[in-house]
Amino acid sequence: MIGKLGRMTTHRAPKPLADPERPVERAVTAALVIAGLAGLGWIVGMIYTLAAWPM
Repeated sequence: MIGKLGRMTTHRAPKPLADPERPVERAVTAALVIAGLAGLGWIVGMIYTLAAWPM
């Protein structure tokens, strides 16, 4: 069969690992949301501190 291509079979793609039913992904997503809110709160606190700083 040198020089000729054989028939190619079709394979289904495996199920992606990011399944919302898995608790690990939910925990990681929750941690990222909490970290994002904490960072946003820190930025707002810094802006408030600078705005209220006595000049």
